[in-house]
Amino acid sequence: MDLGEGLRQAIAKLTRSAIIDAKTIKEFNKELQKTLLGADVEVELVLKFTKDIEEKALKVKPPSGVAPTDYITNIVYDELVSLMGPTYQPQLKKQRILMMGLYGSGKTTSTAKLAKFYQDRGLSAAVICCDVTRPAAYEQLETLAKQANVGFFGIKGETNAAKIAKEGYALFHDKQIIICDTSGRNALDENLIGELKRVADAFKPDEKVLVISADTGQVAGKQAREFDSAVRISGVIVTKMDGSGKGGGALSAANAANTKIMFIGVGEKLSNLQPYDANKFIGGLLGIPDIESLIDHVQSAVKEAGLSPEDMQTEELNFETFYTQLKAMNKMGPLKNLFGMMGAPDVPKEIAEKGEEKLKKYKVIIASMTKEERVNEKELRDSGRIKRIAMGSGTTEKDVHELISDFSKMKKMFGTLKNDRNFKKRFSNMM
Repeated sequence: MDLGEGLRQAIAKLTRSAIIDAKTIKEFNKELQKTLLGADVEVELVLKFTKDIEEKALKVKPPSGVAPTDYITNIVYDELVSLMGPTYQPQLKKQRILMMGLYGSGKTTSTAKLAKFYQDRGLSAAVICCDVTRPAAYEQLETLAKQANVGFFGIKGETNAAKIAKEGYALFHDKQIIICDTSGRNALDENLIGELKRVADAFKPDEKVLVISADTGQVAGKQAREFDSAVRISGVIVTKMDGSGKGGGALSAANAANTKIMFIGVGEKLSNLQPYDANKFIGGLLGIPDIESLIDHVQSAVKEAGLSPEDMQTEELNFETFYTQLKAMNKMGPLKNLFGMMGAPDVPKEIAEKGEEKLKKYKVIIASMTKEERVNEKELRDSGRIKRIAMGSGTTEKDVHELISDFSKMKKMFGTLKNDRNFKKRFSNMM
């Protein structure tokens, strides 16, 4: 059970309680402790967290008109924000950023993601490969830089990282964002500290960012303290937040070490890097809808798919327009993440995965249709066309019929909503 699921179950159990008294709160706190410890949050932090909740829940009366369960849920929300750390606001200005981290932290990928993040917001960006110890580090960052459409510099075979940093900065001095990737080690040792100091002297960074993997859990605090003591860090990026049950432990440990959480990595794609927003993160854990992030996510996916907003707006739903929308959905990542943004994080994994498989299959089937068939689905009444499409897409005739059936239901719903003025008004207001 992940952190969010455990928290939601504990709160759901509390809301079913007929009376909120000291016994109920203690039982609730036991559930919270079990969940937080399972997410690798430090014991001392868990005990303080639950003690603060108990004191506020029992010693302070809820405001007039607020139900006790709602009041306690709000206390949990505020305490979680305090536990995990404050929101970070990136500065959209000219700056040099030095990336640091141990092996396996996701440092090189995060370097490219960060460059793309700033470039997508109108700042010219470039990356410098100063990782002179890891094989293929040069090729990896070069490939990622091309994908992110940002500048790249490195000197293949050069072992003097400070020299690379100096020459890279000279080359990209006109860029607004320059990010320098550095070597890692299995642990922070004297060799790594010395190399990082030499690179910093040559590069003169405005920010020194430590990249930490979420699966390190509470060890993140120790790493942050050690790096800060050795080379003074500005903050951390926590990666792999989408796939580790220890993400909460890593965030809380970094926050407890008085280290600023700057960004979190929430997926493998270059666009899957987000400034750390405490309210959104905790809201996601508790199942609170995040419409703003959902809209941003959709817009980013549409752009990444090479589509324009006009491509996604249609007065007529046919297989051609549906195919365009499927291409955008393909860029949005796992359906479970989208359900989470909509406030439904507990949709069973198997259902979300089944939905993804079906959409992928539908995309392949539509790709095997002719232009005429995509625009006019009546053409698909011909059994010969069904057979040809099934063979061309590597699916069965049953799969093609299932798509046509689902599409017919979708089109009927689309027609109903299109003619519903109240729905249009509500949707426009929401947007």
